[in-house]
Amino acid sequence: MSLRINIPPATRFCLVSLLTLSLLYNIARWRQIDTTGGTPTTSPLVPYLTLVPSYFFYYPWTIVTATFVEQNIFTVLLNAATIFYGGKYLERAWGSREFSKFIAVIAVIPCIAIIPIYLIWGALGGSSTRTLTQICGGVSIQASFLVAFKQLVPEHTVTVFKGLIKMRVKHFPALFLLLNTLSGLLLGTDTASVLSWLGILTSWTYLRFYKRQPDLTGTSNTGTGIKGDASETFAFACLFPDVMQPPIAFVADQIYGLLVATKILTPFSEDDIASGNEQVLARGEAGLPTLLNSRGAGARGAAKREEAERRRAIALKALDRRLQASTIARPQGQAAGLGEPSSSQVRPVESTAAPGQSMLGETSYNPDPA
Repeated sequence: MSLRINIPPATRFCLVSLLTLSLLYNIARWRQIDTTGGTPTTSPLVPYLTLVPSYFFYYPWTIVTATFVEQNIFTVLLNAATIFYGGKYLERAWGSREFSKFIAVIAVIPCIAIIPIYLIWGALGGSSTRTLTQICGGVSIQASFLVAFKQLVPEHTVTVFKGLIKMRVKHFPALFLLLNTLSGLLLGTDTASVLSWLGILTSWTYLRFYKRQPDLTGTSNTGTGIKGDASETFAFACLFPDVMQPPIAFVADQIYGLLVATKILTPFSEDDIASGNEQVLARGEAGLPTLLNSRGAGARGAAKREEAERRRAIALKALDRRLQASTIARPQGQAAGLGEPSSSQVRPVESTAAPGQSMLGETSYNPDPA
């Protein structure tokens, strides 16, 4: 029996594009090296495949192709593994159409945004080398996939080296930004550093305000799902460790208020936030599959139940905080007159686990400190 690998269509297209464009780029680069009669100190420019700010107006299609061009075999393998595992997971969770939109957004917008950054950088520095920087690679895809995992399975624990290293998915975006920022400052990989930040910002903005997701709670009346994700657990500050969240939340709130005031964004209503929190709870109860399905069926089932319990605990805690805050904000008599529970009637939301489920994590589970 022949080995058959089932890859969804959009993921397959991304993989073929990556391998094809990377091969064409390296062939073109090697041909330039042969004609120069030696190994140059910098990589030869291939402006019709990679994004070069000074040549962008001559080759505008490079805002699409540059994301799928890698310069060496190691980055090709890394990005291929990212697309293969992450793309399969997200495409099966969202569907091919929504996943294709997501890929188009995170491939094009970071490339458009990075052009003025390097043109201004070169003008201020008085050097033309910045404007001739060859921008390519799938760093923005890697960053955006981590944000998507943060939305779908934030409490999923990834274990590597036989349990030696364990980390929650929700910590991955901040760690990715930290490593790429340090690499840009210390090793001179400024292109990857800038693309990582642009990938995080682009993907979070799209998922937070624009992407439509299936309605798991049955509250949508449009039939097209829910636009964006207004849940409190997917605020921008939640991409970072707890100790960093207050100052980041303050800055993010100011920017959000400015965008709302200029009517660039439509503000979330209380119903939107409550619906977003219910969506988080519903996703946890739905038991999304694990990221790497390399274990047996029993282990996968246990991981799904554990993930559901963790997500349920976080969603219930967020809903309970909002209930208590809204009740305290109203006078006790007024709340009782409106048929709402007074502050003395508010009870913490509790959930009981089935017998034998305590080992998998109950709803009182508290995530580890960031």
